[in-house]
Amino acid sequence: MNFRYLIVALCIAGQVARADGLPDLGDVSQSAFSPLQEQQIGESIMLEIRNDKSYLSDPELTDYLNDLGYRLVSNSPDSRQAFEFFLIRDSSVNAFALPGGFIGVHTGLITTAQSESELAGVVSHEVAHVTQRHLARMISGQKQSTIMSLGLLALAILAARVNSEVSQAAVAGAQATAIQSQLDFTRDHEREADRVGLQILQKSGFDPRAMPSFFERLQKSTRVIENNAPAYLRTHPLTYERIADVQSRTQEMSYKQVPDSPAFQLLRAKLRANTGSAKEAVVYFEDSVQEKKFTNEAASRYGLVAALMRTKDYARAKQEMAVLRKIGPASPIVDTLAGQLKIATGDHSGALEHYRQALKSHPGYRALVYDYAELLLQARRGQEALALINDQLQIHPSDSQLYLLQARSYAALDKKLLQHKAQAEAYVRLGTLPAAIEQLQIALRSGDGDFYQLSSVEARLRELRAVDQENRKAAQQ
Repeated sequence: MNFRYLIVALCIAGQVARADGLPDLGDVSQSAFSPLQEQQIGESIMLEIRNDKSYLSDPELTDYLNDLGYRLVSNSPDSRQAFEFFLIRDSSVNAFALPGGFIGVHTGLITTAQSESELAGVVSHEVAHVTQRHLARMISGQKQSTIMSLGLLALAILAARVNSEVSQAAVAGAQATAIQSQLDFTRDHEREADRVGLQILQKSGFDPRAMPSFFERLQKSTRVIENNAPAYLRTHPLTYERIADVQSRTQEMSYKQVPDSPAFQLLRAKLRANTGSAKEAVVYFEDSVQEKKFTNEAASRYGLVAALMRTKDYARAKQEMAVLRKIGPASPIVDTLAGQLKIATGDHSGALEHYRQALKSHPGYRALVYDYAELLLQARRGQEALALINDQLQIHPSDSQLYLLQARSYAALDKKLLQHKAQAEAYVRLGTLPAAIEQLQIALRSGDGDFYQLSSVEARLRELRAVDQENRKAAQQ
């Protein structure tokens, strides 16, 4: 499936991440669209997104984005809403909100942002769309003709799996009937998201002036045509009125210079190093280091190491890593790259010791945990891998990747029932209940496991079947 078509459908479904807004639009409880319905729809959409090749599951970037997101959420009007922030591998500058508190960020937004406050400004805007329940209001207020267009769009999205040209034609037709009746309404939402997002940004300790400055730079670079429907769907409508309103609000706020976090600088370099041509990435970071065109030398050298690893120039990568270790502060991000360099050069025993020590300094850092568990499994040390993963599940009980690693560890130890039970738990966290139920059924037929393990699987199977039935009933209503 081409992810672009899914985003188009979401834009039309509720122009929450593409809108423009006024003061306060009223009591957020007035929507006829319930939070439970929002969550169910959001989870069903995320199931499609996670299966798309553009979905980026990098643990370092995902954890950073969620840390940033929840810093903003904690200062939002309604911090009770659960959120999940995720990345889309796309060079365009964009972010979008989905029902249920799911917020997507294109990698191009991170690489283009000149400061962490600029990135936070866009994310806070999307958080405001969710807390103000803009999407629920848009869907609740849609006319029947628009709903029919959404049906056509859904078919187009599915058709994209086999025939993208047919999909594009269907999407274009649906746009024409849906967008005109929603444009004025969504502008109100966008201005409200600006207002609330700006307050969130300031309360979270970021530079509020970064929001209008980033918007203004985007306007100059994208040349958005305000009343052109395709352009409206491709990007946020950046009008002079909207930018002027945000600038006016920031003038009433006290100025505060906010430095970027080391994590932002390092991970932006990571994305730049892994985007486009590997050779061009090497040239970019070489120039940055040699000409001192950087705001943070450690980040530029980190990017150079990552780019050199892409070209398999491991000798130079080792040299640059040694320099990075000397000049840079202790960081789990650097430790992870150093471990991956050892693996790439075949130093597996050195890598095992490196990860063991790194996790002492940075316990619970998921990128280190994943790499170390993989190494242990490759070294046929399944019991050690299992002990590591079980400890980490106490910290990250909702981590599907840990359950997948747990399943592999049990498989290495020839414990079939526990293997399939762990696989089922991974599927639960990925939102695929039917697959989870199937794994539990396989577990019961595995022929191993003691009485207590079998009883546990049977109880979990009953629980998931009940949840699955409730979900099916809700979908039919």
